[in-house]
Order: sequence, then structure tokens, then C-alpha cells
Amino acid sequence: MNVIETRGLTKTYRTYRKESGLRGSLKGLVRRKYDETRAADDVTFQIEEGELVGFLGPNGAGKTTVLKMLSGLLNPTSGEARVLGFVPWERRNAMKRQFALLMGQKNALWWDLPAQESLELNRAIYGIDRSRFRKVVGGLSELLEVQDKMNVMVRELSLGERMKMELISALLHEPRVLFLDEPTIGLDVVSQKRVREFLRIYNSEHRIVTMLTSHYMQDIEELCHRVIIIDHGRIFFDGPLSSIIDRFAGHKILRLTFSEAATRDFSAYGEVIEQTPVSVQLKVARAKVTETCRQLLDACSVSDINVQELPVEEVIRQLFGERTSLRGGAAAAATPSVAL
Repeated sequence: MNVIETRGLTKTYRTYRKESGLRGSLKGLVRRKYDETRAADDVTFQIEEGELVGFLGPNGAGKTTVLKMLSGLLNPTSGEARVLGFVPWERRNAMKRQFALLMGQKNALWWDLPAQESLELNRAIYGIDRSRFRKVVGGLSELLEVQDKMNVMVRELSLGERMKMELISALLHEPRVLFLDEPTIGLDVVSQKRVREFLRIYNSEHRIVTMLTSHYMQDIEELCHRVIIIDHGRIFFDGPLSSIIDRFAGHKILRLTFSEAATRDFSAYGEVIEQTPVSVQLKVARAKVTETCRQLLDACSVSDINVQELPVEEVIRQLFGERTSLRGGAAAAATPSVAL
């Protein structure tokens, strides 16, 4: 069963382009020029019950815009969407009670109140029974290990503790859909790990649909089997995380350990990533891995050899870099040259 469905979802922003100087200001009073930017461009996908989906893209790709439209905070320029059978931008109360949006750079809790009192206010807003409220908050605070911080002012909590409280607030009404926009941004390694563990456990126990955006690839690798990649408002990949490497990675990493010191130049075999007297790491084209291994085994005293895929983070970084270069090249080709 599809819990989230979008078809041709598009959001276009129209911005005024002002010419410089007083002359430009006066011209703008008479005739204004506008630029149009498509923050989301024909976005189409479906997410089923219980899925935890990574939503990836560089800054400005359109991730937050899509999440805001699915949450009803923005009206689309065109296209359709359904969340739990509702049209999000109609903002029906029945839908509001079944989803939550958590943005890592926005505070939902009251800054000058203890976390417990902020949660009490949310309880009153959602009309949650007190016994149910105590059970839910008790379970979530135990999972996140913040039981002893419930009566501390929100402004006095550390960033990691505050984010855990924000998670409790988002899940207080037990939503069926959860949108997470950079939930681990700025957190230390320990807090990131704890939040990831919590999200994994909560998703498996409650079968909640979760869309997660993050610039930390470890969040995505540990939590998401499926990823949707968006760039300049358009989706160009939707599938298993493992398929990203199969589809886009053109190289593999060879790690070799030698039984005696090897002083030869290994650059002829591939890109040297790291080298010591008794080991070397090479970046080799996928099609040449077998032949390169054979050549190295014949040429050196190899005691151990290991072939690994490129890290997903590296593959995606290269992919975005290539797409940016292609767009830049296309723009340059479309711009006529001017003879001086």
C-alpha cells in the first residue's frame, strides 16, 4: 500500500531581477524583469508503508521544498501528491494528526521551558490522553537515554540532547509518516549514532514511513535500503542504495600487502591513493581489476590482496561533480561567443 504518492510535483519560484545602480532601480519601477527557478521539477515517486527512504541531493537540489509540499507548508505550482490519502496542502486536521516534520535547523520546542512542559503543551494541542502521554514519553526518553533531562530548560540542553527532545516531540502523537530534514546536523559522533539506532528501532517496531535527508552518508548507509536522489529539482535515481555503486561507480579500490618492501612505481597500474614500503592502495577502473590483479601478483611478492567498492559517499560526490560539469558545459555551448 502506497502511503506517499507524488505525480509531476513541481514548485516554481519567481524572483525579481534588479539591475544595478539608480538607473536600474528606476527602470524596475516601470518594467520589472523576473527569473524563474524550479525548486522541484516533475517529481514522481511512491513510498509504501514501513519504508525508510533516504532523500539525497546537494544543497539547493530541492529536498526541503519537496518535504514542505508533502507536509502542506507549501502549495505546488503544478502536479499532484497524496499523503495517507490526503492532499497535503489542504491541511486537513485528520492528516496533521498522522504525520510529523522534524527539521534539524529549526526548533519546535519552547526555548525557555523545560522539555517536559514543552511536551505537555504538545499533548494538549494534540488532545492526547495523559496515561498514553506518560507511556509514550517514558518509552521514547528511555530509548534515547534522556530521562534525567526532562526537567531541564531547553536552552540549557546540549545540541544532541535538544535533538533527542525534538524527536520525542515529533513522535509524541505516534504519527504514521515522519519527515526528517537533516536530523543529525551538527551532532557529535556519539549523538549521531544514538539517533540512528533510535530511528532504526522505532521504524522496525512501528512500521512508520520515514523520509530522511542528510549530508552524512553514514546516516543513509545504516538506515536506508532505498534512496531517491534529486538534483536541480529533478529525480535522476530511485532504487536500492547498493545499486548506486553498480550503476555509477567506475572504479574499485585494490589494497595490497607485500611480504617484503616494494619500491616500484605503482602509478602505471592505477591511481595511487596511499603507499607505504609494504602496502599500497590503488584506484583501478572496474573493467581492469582482474588484469591489474594478475599483473601485480606476477610482479610483486604479495602476501594479501583485497578488492573493495568505492565508498557510497565518494560515488555520490563524484556523481554530483560530473553532473555539475555537464550542466556547465551545456550552458557554455548554448552561450554564443562574442568576438572582441
